[in-house]
Amino acid sequence: MESNNIKTMKLYQYPERIYNDLKALGIEEDSMLTVKQLANFDQYHYFGTDAVDDAIQTLSINSKSKVIEIGSGIGGPARYMANKANCHVTALELQPDLHNIACSLTERCKLNAHVEHLCGNIFDFSNYNTFDVLVSLLVFLHIPDRNLLLKKCYEILRLNGKIFIEDFYERGQFSYSEIKILSEDVYCDYLPTLEQYRIQLVGSGFKDVQLIDKTAVWANFVTDRTKQFIENRQHIIDVQGVEIVEGLEYFYQRMSCLFENGNLGGVRVIAKKT
Repeated sequence: MESNNIKTMKLYQYPERIYNDLKALGIEEDSMLTVKQLANFDQYHYFGTDAVDDAIQTLSINSKSKVIEIGSGIGGPARYMANKANCHVTALELQPDLHNIACSLTERCKLNAHVEHLCGNIFDFSNYNTFDVLVSLLVFLHIPDRNLLLKKCYEILRLNGKIFIEDFYERGQFSYSEIKILSEDVYCDYLPTLEQYRIQLVGSGFKDVQLIDKTAVWANFVTDRTKQFIENRQHIIDVQGVEIVEGLEYFYQRMSCLFENGNLGGVRVIAKKT
């Protein structure tokens, strides 16, 4: 079963909802922003800026670091890294609507000098031996050709460059219904096992490979997220409207179901180009 449109994933259907969140805080569309004001709304991955802090610390990202983020969404992690570590980030996003929102928010944060937004596909990217650090948070799961993807990541890194990837993996054999949910609701048609992941990384040239299992903490995260969303449903409807809320609730429940079944795993990948 193949997905043909990433917008089947309801998380991505209405990215402009961030403007509703900001308006609810009394922030108008044309006003200046801070990274802190955006942090609760512009991180699409698990554990928000805490996960980005882990990337900054693990990879020793600093003012001299040249960073690329693959699948940068509406720019949350890129802006946070640039603001906190004073580094330069190239934020690569495939979806034009997310990219356009990201550009606007970064400009309103006055971070244009530190964050360069590009709209495109990683496979078309040709800046070889350019970056010290590659970060990607819950994006690789959308890309089936892992060997080609990891080879591309290796090529665009400088010598001794490092990757920090958060991703899903196949922890147990998926049922047909799980495969259907992954394909239709998560835009995910392939996941490796942890051992396959390691083989793919090493085969692409990476060394010092670390695969840190995040399944338990991510399972708790998605369960708590769904519970809190339902508890605050009416307030969120007041801010976002019924259609957006129903879509997000559907997506959150599907993710909770996948983790509860025990076959979906979460992994943090750290490796080095030597």
